[in-house]
Amino acid sequence: MVEHKTFAAALRHAAGTTALAAGGALALGGALVGYGMLETQKFGLRRETLNILPRGAADIKVLHLSDIHMIPGQEVKIQWLRELADLKPDFVINTGDNLSHRDGIPPLLRALKPLMAFPGAFVPGSNCYYAPRLKNPFKYFGRTNGIPNPASRDLLAFEDMHRAFGAAGWVNMSNRSHSTVLNGLRLDLTGVDDPHIDRDHFAGWPRGSSTSNQAPHVRIALTHAPYQRVLDQFTEAKADVIFAGHTHGGQVCIPGYGALVSNCDLPNWRARGLSDWEYAGNSVPLNVSAGLGTSRFAPIRFACPPEAILVTLTGRN
Repeated sequence: MVEHKTFAAALRHAAGTTALAAGGALALGGALVGYGMLETQKFGLRRETLNILPRGAADIKVLHLSDIHMIPGQEVKIQWLRELADLKPDFVINTGDNLSHRDGIPPLLRALKPLMAFPGAFVPGSNCYYAPRLKNPFKYFGRTNGIPNPASRDLLAFEDMHRAFGAAGWVNMSNRSHSTVLNGLRLDLTGVDDPHIDRDHFAGWPRGSSTSNQAPHVRIALTHAPYQRVLDQFTEAKADVIFAGHTHGGQVCIPGYGALVSNCDLPNWRARGLSDWEYAGNSVPLNVSAGLGTSRFAPIRFACPPEAILVTLTGRN
């Protein structure tokens, strides 16, 4: 009888310990989720400097925005974006995925209105065309192609958004090239529509006179998703810098290790920040933004706060 009571007590103790452990795990999980939701509001500005302009050229401040994923009611994000105009950038680059809701365009335009007073260029991402949908997060560890089935997706009013951008002077660089003059220097731009949904087609660089390459200029390439085939095309074509987004910096990262996924075929360690992309004997600075938002179905970031980037282009030494 004593042995039976002892065994029963041991079972009760084990059950209590298991329940306590389960409760602790749930509490920890809840705390992590809570922190992850809080981190989505920790907007920050990353500053970079690139010596890629012709010698003696005046500096150009480029503000890089990406993956805003605007949802109605995100007043903290809206106000933070509006205040970026205080930086007085010379040029604004927007690398897509501006929306995360069918009603996101009015608050997006309100957020960007002060910045649209400056010259700029943009390329779309899939979440400029289609509203996001609920996904199994483990799919991000598998197939990287995001080609949507239009019949199963909410088509967004992207034409209205693009018209507003264009009316402000921002140039749509989807599968096209464009040349403009800024601070006395010619900017040659090229961009592709979103490679994540197979809409990309490299248009090359703007065509000029037979001696145009001898005039001072800088070549800037834009893409939403930094797939290697696109980066290789830009690099082989001798871009001076590439701007991209899409990765969210991994969105959920392990401190001391970094991103677990990039949501494309870009190596995970390149999912956020400035690195050099090498191909065909050329090396080009690649700036990948961790973005400013998330899908409304996954409103969490961990060890990967949202960011805008101010890149100062300076003359070569």
